[in-house]
Amino acid sequence: MDEYQAFVNRIYSKTGLDLSLYKEVQMKRRLTSLRNKRGFKDFGEYFEAINNEQKLLQEFLDKVTINVSEFFRNPGRWRVLEEKIFPKFKERKKTIKIWSAACSTGEEPYTLAILANQFWALKDIEIVATDIDRNVLARAKQGIYNDRAVQDVPPDLKDKYLWQEENTYKVDEKLKQCITFKQHNLLADTYPKGFDLIVCRNVLIYFTEPAKEKIYQNFSNSLEPNGIFFVGSTEQIFHPETYGYDVLDTFFYKKKC
Repeated sequence: MDEYQAFVNRIYSKTGLDLSLYKEVQMKRRLTSLRNKRGFKDFGEYFEAINNEQKLLQEFLDKVTINVSEFFRNPGRWRVLEEKIFPKFKERKKTIKIWSAACSTGEEPYTLAILANQFWALKDIEIVATDIDRNVLARAKQGIYNDRAVQDVPPDLKDKYLWQEENTYKVDEKLKQCITFKQHNLLADTYPKGFDLIVCRNVLIYFTEPAKEKIYQNFSNSLEPNGIFFVGSTEQIFHPETYGYDVLDTFFYKKKC
């Protein structure tokens, strides 16, 4: 067994994170760079350091779980949600249940809450926002962001939902009330069910094909009939019918009845 595979096995034993389900070339390159940056000569030495120092473990987890996000990231895709999908849901549903999977630092679930509130009262919106990384979830719960994170929020919505404090913006407390943040591992944990909309964007590209296939099927099982699965701009599903989906729009898939 080579040293990287031994590292993968030891990380799984310690954290439950299965690095073998990520694309090896990309992940190994990323972690080798981090290891070398910290001055460790091999992965065995690096694991011992991670195992004994919480700060290094957190840095490692941050590197593995890619945390890059903004409000209304790729605005054109959010317009599809606002103009085509939410209006259809509103015609037949008095409440809506949404899962923001791999939500990172919270920009995505807050964006979902802002848009959903254009159609439903906040008390009728339930958003579950999950990520594997406790650190980013803690930041998400705070709801404090810089200028860059909110640059694509329409001005009227920014005024309504975000409070500017010097160089930062803080999410309105009322908006937070419809969002529950939880830790969840897409590769290992049981999937919650009963969702009208699941959003998982710009995460699955890092997984192997077998891992993606399992995740796609799990998300399908978590959706209600006619529910919608919204993926990232690099994550088109080439055979959606395999998982019980029809193509609704670019990067939007509808679960068959």
